[in-house]
Amino acid sequence: MYEGSTDITNGCGKVRTGTQNEAALLALMEKTGYNMVQENGQRKFGGPPPGWEGPPPPRGCEVFVGKIPRNMYEDELVPVFERAGKIYEFRLMMEFSGENRGYAFVMYTTKEEAQLAIRILNNYEIRPGKFIGVCVSLDNCRLFIGAIPKEKKREEILDEMKKVTDGVVDVIVYPSATDKTKNRGFAFVEYESHRAAAMARRKLIPGTFQLWGHTIQVDWADPEKEVDEETMQRVKVLYVRNLMISTREETIKAEFNKFKPGSVERVKKLRDYAFVHFFSREDAVAAMSVMNGKCIDGASIEVTLAKPVNKEIAWRQHLNGQISPNSENLLVFANKDDGNQKSLGKAANLPSRLHGQHSPGPSELERCTYPFFPGTKLTPVSMYSLKSSHFSSAVMHLDYYCNKNNWAPPEYYLYSATSQDGNVLLVYKIVIPSSANGSQSYFMPDKLCTTLEDAKELAAQFTLLHLGKVIFSLHLAEI
Repeated sequence: MYEGSTDITNGCGKVRTGTQNEAALLALMEKTGYNMVQENGQRKFGGPPPGWEGPPPPRGCEVFVGKIPRNMYEDELVPVFERAGKIYEFRLMMEFSGENRGYAFVMYTTKEEAQLAIRILNNYEIRPGKFIGVCVSLDNCRLFIGAIPKEKKREEILDEMKKVTDGVVDVIVYPSATDKTKNRGFAFVEYESHRAAAMARRKLIPGTFQLWGHTIQVDWADPEKEVDEETMQRVKVLYVRNLMISTREETIKAEFNKFKPGSVERVKKLRDYAFVHFFSREDAVAAMSVMNGKCIDGASIEVTLAKPVNKEIAWRQHLNGQISPNSENLLVFANKDDGNQKSLGKAANLPSRLHGQHSPGPSELERCTYPFFPGTKLTPVSMYSLKSSHFSSAVMHLDYYCNKNNWAPPEYYLYSATSQDGNVLLVYKIVIPSSANGSQSYFMPDKLCTTLEDAKELAAQFTLLHLGKVIFSLHLAEI
């Protein structure tokens, strides 16, 4: 019924026939009362479960499960995942051969159950020597639309997207950092469901679709990173966007101190957004309510709680190309000790490849070559039209970053020194002729390297860190 006559090895050296496998699945269905249907390369267990009334669980209730042994099925998997809570639906991806494809999606009835599954089952040894990975899964309902005429208003973009696609719920448009009357040339379009977003993307993706006479760019927007409620309850830093570039940190601090003098610890501003650190969470939450929508230097600001992300992980992901320019709101803020300039550029914060210990990250494992078939169409392209996810080195990221901010390209100046044991050591000084404040800036790390490539990469990393590229924000506008 499910596996035909395929023989399955269960990981302990014993072979389970297709008939035995079918019997095990039937026994699971009889025991639980759930239905099981196989379609479109996946097998659905439940969805909804027996006796379920009302709508499906909200977003955030589903987890992704990876590294599942290919000969493991619902009769073994479901009892494991039931430890975290009631399963609404279990979707196991299947091969035509009858083996699973190594991954599944488990939707629980509540977000708390999904979070518990991540905590207790991530890296769980499901068979001797076999560890599964469990992380949050979000159905993406948001598209990134680029190459939009900058004079178009939010209402115009919303109306146009509703005309050409179905299921549009909202459009998010950011004003230009330099001219608040214009948009930044892109928008995020929110759809009522993942299916509606997927259908819209399929219609718009070919690259020939035009809006207002312009060929637009279309891609999935990276979903906002989920931060657990317990962590968010401790946050006492506010993220403030839509500021004027000319607005000073002192002005921001004074404005946020008005509702309660002395409540602001410090402010860190980068271009048109800032992080406001408070001494207490209560004051931060109160200030968010009071200040959201207020005007500072003529600009109406937006204020939310900043979402903390581990800096080391974010930097490693950034270098590995795991953060793309579609990331709308992935924020990284520093704690009291992170402002210490002495910590920047230290070897401990750099990828291990600079020390000869580099092990490939997730994106690097996915890198591969493809055959170049005769007749394959090649299209000339500028590197600046690509996404930052196409770059794996800090050198390329820095060049891309400068271009996106309309700065002159970084200039590299090489210097050498001799170590105590007689080795030649190298270091680059990077000069950016025109940065955010219109003045020339230069950056030089406090470490020397033995190879030219490492010296250049280290200098680029150091420069990005000092520009605030990683420590304080990986916001779309700054990529």
